[in-house]
Parts: sequence; C-alpha cells; structure tokens
Amino acid sequence: MLNPESAKIRVGVEADAPELAAFAARTFEETFGADNRPDDMRAHLTMAFGVAQQSKELLDPDITTLLVHDATTLLAFAQVRRNDPPPCIILDRPIELHRFYVDRPAQGKGIAQRLMQAVHDTARRFGGKHLWLGVWERNPRGIAFYEKVGFTDEGSHDFYVGQDRQTDRLLVACVSPPIPSRRSRSLQQPR
Repeated sequence: MLNPESAKIRVGVEADAPELAAFAARTFEETFGADNRPDDMRAHLTMAFGVAQQSKELLDPDITTLLVHDATTLLAFAQVRRNDPPPCIILDRPIELHRFYVDRPAQGKGIAQRLMQAVHDTARRFGGKHLWLGVWERNPRGIAFYEKVGFTDEGSHDFYVGQDRQTDRLLVACVSPPIPSRRSRSLQQPR
C-alpha cells in the first residue's frame, strides 16, 4: 500500500535514466494514448523518451529532474528547465515546468502538491520569479490541478505528437516563497 508520507523527493542523476525513460513513456502513453493515433503516439514516445534522451536531460545543467520514490518505486517526476518561453509569456525571469507526471496509483494522495513545492524551490534556485508550462487543452484534469495550485491561462501554442499538431494552453504562476517546514527539507540532493 502506498504511503505518501514515506515518499522522498530527490534530484535525478544519470543512473536514473533507464527507470525515468520507462516511467515517462508509460505515464505519457497511459494519459494521452487513447486520444491520439497510434503512429503519432509511437513517433512521440520514440522522440521524447529513451535512455539516451533522459541521460542527456539528467546531465544538462539547465534542467533539474525531480524524482519521487516510495521505497524503490518511482511514483512521480517533474522537470524544471531554463528555456525561452513563447512570445505571449512576458514575465520577469520565467522558468519552464517542462514535465510533471504522477503515476495513477499515487494520484490524489498529496504527492503532486509536494512535488509542485519542490518545483517552486527548484525554480527559485534557477533564479526564477515565474513558472510557465504548456498543458494540452484536452487534459481537463491537468488544467484543473494547475489552476488549483495557482497557475493562470496566458495563451496557447502548438505542440506536436508525431505529425498531429495540437494546442497547449500556456499557464503561468509566480514562484512561491520558501515554506519553512520539514516538507521543504524533503528534497534530497543526489548521493
């Protein structure tokens, strides 16, 4: 049984690439597979996820990958990166929340809120004042979560899954101040 209190958040390292690649591809396909053509989904998974791709991301100093584990099980991950925003995002020192995935068994257990606080902590360490992200317009659960944690809609841009051009809503939030508690200490640096 999943115990959210025992879940630990830590920064990913290159050795995490195989587990991360498998988890990211699986959760993306579980979330969006039914709403996309199989050929487009395969093309996207091949392009975005794999040991080589995740190794490169884990080694990139402009990307921080946060992993949430319970004992030995990966429950969730987020990627925060320095990246130029689309033109409609005109904010002071924006940092992108590139990926944010929580495995279905871990949803609704407080894991996402803890991970989001770690995202804000990471954005602050990058010198960011604002977070921005793209979320598929046909992902109401994702949009509702981001709105619940303080993101607002600022526009849209194109996102491709294979050859299929889709529309992502662009959401923004101010980077929250640090929370002085045991939760803020839950982000562990790599060993």
